[in-house]
Amino acid sequence: MDIRLARIDDRLIHGQVATVWSKLTGVERIIVISDAVAQDRLRKFLLKEAAPPGITANVITVQKMIQVYQSGLLAHAKVMLLFTNPQDVETIVRCGVQLKTLNIGGMSFTEGKTMITNFVSVNQQDIDSFYYLNSQEVELEIRKVPADRKILLMELLAKVKKV
Repeated sequence: MDIRLARIDDRLIHGQVATVWSKLTGVERIIVISDAVAQDRLRKFLLKEAAPPGITANVITVQKMIQVYQSGLLAHAKVMLLFTNPQDVETIVRCGVQLKTLNIGGMSFTEGKTMITNFVSVNQQDIDSFYYLNSQEVELEIRKVPADRKILLMELLAKVKKV
């Protein structure tokens, strides 16, 4: 599997992903990986419809992603992986999915989270997953759009107190 972009963005497929990121990366398939979204028939349908013309969108569970990756079914496909949280990314990496970099494009503020940028909020569980991914040599970079300056998440976390 040619993973051109792995991204956490709790908005999943939206204007920036559909236009800017998909064109920049040259993907032919967007795979949304989320157990909750995969079980929500309406949201799943809407996400598939939001994919740009010529790009296939799939919405699958975390376990299904691991199976597809290990099977080699999409061995030559140029893909973008979209996640809603870092715990799901940690799970697939622990199960052998190889990622070089992870883009963090948006993690909404909810109760119990701390804002570390104007579009990324984290709790301790998120931070723990990011530390694991960093230990696996996955570069963690924050950017909403490709034109933004790359911010290294681990440098930012080092400046933030424990949540």
